[in-house]
Amino acid sequence: MRDSEFRRQHSDAPGPAIATQTISLSPRIDIHASGANVALNRWPNIECSEIDAGIRVGTVPSWKPGWGRVRTVMLTFPEAIQFLPPKEDADDGELKSIRPPKPKRDPEDGEGGSERKKPTRLKPPSDALSLEDRLFYILQPPLETTLAGQELIMPFEPFPHQYEGIGWLFSQKHALLADEMGLGKTMQTITAVRLLLRSGQVRRILFVCPKPLIPNWQREFRTWAEELPIVTVEGDTNRRRMIWTMPGVPILMTNYELLSRDFAEMHEDDRPKFDLVVLDEAQRIKNRDSKTAEIARSITRKRSWALTGTPIENRPEEMASLFEFMEVVPPNATPDLKQLSRLADVYVLRRVKELVMKDMPPRLDRDEILELTPAQQYAYRIAEKEGVVQLNEMGDQISVANVFELVLRLKQITNFDPLTGESAKLDRLVADMEEIASSGGKAILFSQWTKVLDWMKPALEPFGPLIYHGGVPTKKREPILKQFKEDPTKHILLMSYGTGAVGLNLQFAGYVFLFDRWWNPAVEDQAINRAHRIGQKSTVIVTRFISKDTIEERIDAVLRHKRAIFESVLGPGDKTNISLSLDAAEIFGLFDLKAPAGKGSRMKKVAPKIPSQSDQDAA
Repeated sequence: MRDSEFRRQHSDAPGPAIATQTISLSPRIDIHASGANVALNRWPNIECSEIDAGIRVGTVPSWKPGWGRVRTVMLTFPEAIQFLPPKEDADDGELKSIRPPKPKRDPEDGEGGSERKKPTRLKPPSDALSLEDRLFYILQPPLETTLAGQELIMPFEPFPHQYEGIGWLFSQKHALLADEMGLGKTMQTITAVRLLLRSGQVRRILFVCPKPLIPNWQREFRTWAEELPIVTVEGDTNRRRMIWTMPGVPILMTNYELLSRDFAEMHEDDRPKFDLVVLDEAQRIKNRDSKTAEIARSITRKRSWALTGTPIENRPEEMASLFEFMEVVPPNATPDLKQLSRLADVYVLRRVKELVMKDMPPRLDRDEILELTPAQQYAYRIAEKEGVVQLNEMGDQISVANVFELVLRLKQITNFDPLTGESAKLDRLVADMEEIASSGGKAILFSQWTKVLDWMKPALEPFGPLIYHGGVPTKKREPILKQFKEDPTKHILLMSYGTGAVGLNLQFAGYVFLFDRWWNPAVEDQAINRAHRIGQKSTVIVTRFISKDTIEERIDAVLRHKRAIFESVLGPGDKTNISLSLDAAEIFGLFDLKAPAGKGSRMKKVAPKIPSQSDQDAA
């Protein structure tokens, strides 16, 4: 290869200049005439060697294709559009079976629900300021994904509002779950506790509830969180002290009476500490000056949850006591209605059945206005006349307690005549129960007095009556409820308001009778919601017995007037939590009496004393 040609092909390759010369490979040889040196005409042996020329050959650059950007258009179809299958051919004359739609939830249990379209994401609490804390909640998978996994087995699919409640509780350190009775507060709380324990947010939890509800909580834990060990504080003093200090127990459960008794005997330094304290039926601490409320507030804790379907039973001040336990208001604070409403927007979650369970069977209320029997009318007129005369004779010495004594006496006569035992209410109840029993239905009856329940039981023997009130030992209560549910011959359960109005699931009963009226409609609604709750498959018929031209009609008028007062704290749509503290003028007005001077101030809750449970709630 010539030098000029080589340079032309590698002109792009940098390198030093090279000097070259041409060497002929045919050497010139002289041969003598004599013939000497003839061997020189033979080709010589040539040896080759490599010489680095110092030339770097250039590399070809890589080639990448350049694609042009494709223009795209996104189309979203509205959810309402449905692609219907093609119409079938004309009917060939054969009959076709019509089947009902498949149920979306378990028909027996009220804590399950239908599928949810949108996933439930955990929201960071308002007090989570650091990026790490907020990312902890934001990066959590949807609740539906977590609860559908193999680690957390759920016996039934929760309802959409229950998903919302679980996520809300999980992210709250101070929370008041005030769902209406029957929406599954127990299930939401247990599931949120499972998630907290699983994520390591809490390690030691205390549940406090009325003693009659402890078996109910134990049963619900076995249903919704069977993997969680629970220890109930019970037994004598030494055993309870040992349980309080026992290490390695994630969940302790006790009742309000034992909590007050045991913590009062402990030194403050010896009291156990908890990551979470849950108060069920938290209205038990509505009186902030009570010993129970003081003990509850003194528990060392990081999170405070309260559960109640009636956060306000009589006065808005009762909610301030709950907020004080939740540590969202200073001690002894007295927030006004506007402040309570603002606090409720942040720390209270309240749903009512009418808004979240629109597919739930309706509740039909009817007031049965009954005429007293002749014997009852005679006894009632005599008792009222003599009672009013005695009240007038007392003059300025008259008190609200004196008026209440007359009211209770008259209400008992409207139930039955004390001499003859005649009862217009019982006659009507027997007639209704004949129809209910013939169709295989079940009914619940509520009364203020346990003696009234015992009195009417013999007349209801054809319907297999069962009694459930404070006088029944705690160990016998669960078997009574199980028998009422499973025995087809037991058609009616006689209950007292004080024991049967809270914490029980009786959604298999389709009829509720209020034999005598309670003073607070919130308590009546609690009792009715034992049957009208999630899982109920039929319409619940509620019958209130009201005796005509008696004190019951007058009290009913006052309660109806009060029912429209209280929506400012919990918002519209809530018809169960009403301020029903009557002043002295209203009390005396039941008998057209005027309250003496100085007795027109606000008074305590208007209600007869709930049957005491101290004998059962003791250790």
